Amino acid sequence: MIADLPFTLAALRQAYASGVSPEQVIEEAFRRLDATNDPGIFIHTAREAAIAAAKELGAYDGRPLWGVPFVAKDNIDVMGMPTTAACPDFAYDATGDAFVIAKLRAAGAICLGKANLDQFATGLVGVRSPYPVPKNAIDPAIVPGGSSSGSAVAVAHGIATFSLGTDTAGSGRVPAALNSLVGLKPTLGALSASGVVPACRTLDTISIFALGVSDAWEVFEVAAQYDGADAYARKFPKSVGLSSVQPMRIAVPDAKTLETFDDLVQRDHFHEDVEKLSLLGCEVTEIDFTPFYNVAKMLYEGAWVAERVAAVGEWLTAKPETLHPTTRAILEPGLKLSAVDAFNGIYRLKELARECEEALVGIDAICVPTIPHFVSVDDITADPIGPNSRLGTYTNFVNLLDMCGIAVPTGPRQDGRPGSLTILARMGEDAMVASLAMAMESGDVGATGWERIKPDLPAPTIGEDEIGMVVCGAHMSGLPLNSELTGRGARLIRKTKTAPKYNFYALAGGPPKRPGMVAMAEGGGAIDVEVWALPKSEVGGFLAGIPSPLCLGSVELEDGTMEKGFLCEGAGLVGATEITELGSWRAYIAQ
Repeated sequence: MIADLPFTLAALRQAYASGVSPEQVIEEAFRRLDATNDPGIFIHTAREAAIAAAKELGAYDGRPLWGVPFVAKDNIDVMGMPTTAACPDFAYDATGDAFVIAKLRAAGAICLGKANLDQFATGLVGVRSPYPVPKNAIDPAIVPGGSSSGSAVAVAHGIATFSLGTDTAGSGRVPAALNSLVGLKPTLGALSASGVVPACRTLDTISIFALGVSDAWEVFEVAAQYDGADAYARKFPKSVGLSSVQPMRIAVPDAKTLETFDDLVQRDHFHEDVEKLSLLGCEVTEIDFTPFYNVAKMLYEGAWVAERVAAVGEWLTAKPETLHPTTRAILEPGLKLSAVDAFNGIYRLKELARECEEALVGIDAICVPTIPHFVSVDDITADPIGPNSRLGTYTNFVNLLDMCGIAVPTGPRQDGRPGSLTILARMGEDAMVASLAMAMESGDVGATGWERIKPDLPAPTIGEDEIGMVVCGAHMSGLPLNSELTGRGARLIRKTKTAPKYNFYALAGGPPKRPGMVAMAEGGGAIDVEVWALPKSEVGGFLAGIPSPLCLGSVELEDGTMEKGFLCEGAGLVGATEITELGSWRAYIAQ
């Protein structure tokens, strides 16, 4: 029966193949909405328009999101619907679709309506709205999370396959954690902000809520198209999709700086998640998380409050009575900040970002609890600001540091509340974090009771428009020159060893220190290396930066395959120190 149909992409495609119509799916979506008896989820529903769109689809035509119901946060323009940003006096009728909405509709997706939010996307609790407050789908006593509250709750109830939120300080991740969902926060600029009411324009991104990682990723791949009209858009190489997890180095907060505000159950669950990472073959390193907390504080204690004022504009100065009292209280201090304050904030952020960068040398990704603890509706009623600030402990720093991330359910805690882990990495590493998230996801599928089904992922491969590149030193992940690869759109394919036929040296000179690998006719050792996939269009520029005596040659790997990679000319060994017995550049620099 359609009433029992999971609204996942796989289940919908199977249902459509068996004869179910999009009109039936949309009718069922609104039946589920009615059954929730929660008037706070939507600010605007579009039942008639959605049914009409379903009828217009006609016969199945193979589009990736054909007949898929979705919801948009009400700070994103959808043509024919009002945009309010949860401020009725701000409301206007959208005369066109936001760029991302247009791409989703072109792929066959059907918008059910506009979801509630913390007013002007300011908040992480989901209760700062003049409209009825959405109820947490798992436990109504807990806040739904914000600012993308309605977007998360709609998906958690199985009303929509996915939803769009926005994320500036964690609004696409905190509600995911609180409602047992996946919350994908892309690299800044990967999704267009055209047609989105800004909160902090330099930090904003559309985010994606879904019941599983694979669904969130498919939506992302449809939506992630370059928009030349968005001044903050970035061009990224086309993704080759998700793949099985390769062993990587993961940083987590150390025992002294892991903050859960005395929620010992949350602490224990995070330690369980870390153990799962180790079982996947990841090397876990504890780091002092203080620099990241210091960055997080800047979002609401410095110049970026003024950027929120710039976004709200006249509604704060000319019409303050139209704002939610808490929203107004947060924004008004920004009126007193000057351009000098703004520049000092930028300078301080650069200093802190450097500290964070140094803490992550040799690290592929960060894993943190998505939220440090749970916040009840009563908690936020008693103190509208304090609990909200604490919810941003592990989210506020992310966009300021230009990182990508994804919040993923990791099964219930010991007390039954949903567990959630956030995986973070440098900009452009969206596929890597999503692949790891898929390996980690488990537990309840929102509040639906549906079975979690994860597709098998292939091993990462080198695409037709890429070339394999073997690196053995400072270009490896997390090391000083790795940005020369990642900045050109390169992807880590695997970590492996060479065949046992190479001598390995620490070359004279630097910084940075560089290794030299020399092929031997006889003897030699197996050397730790990484294989990266570099876009062919970037090969020339990359090679132009390789200094003598390093050169490009064919490197034999332990499985007998050959890839292009770094070797060293014999003349460059003057003054070098042989380190073949170590078999690893990381082992050498760790001495």
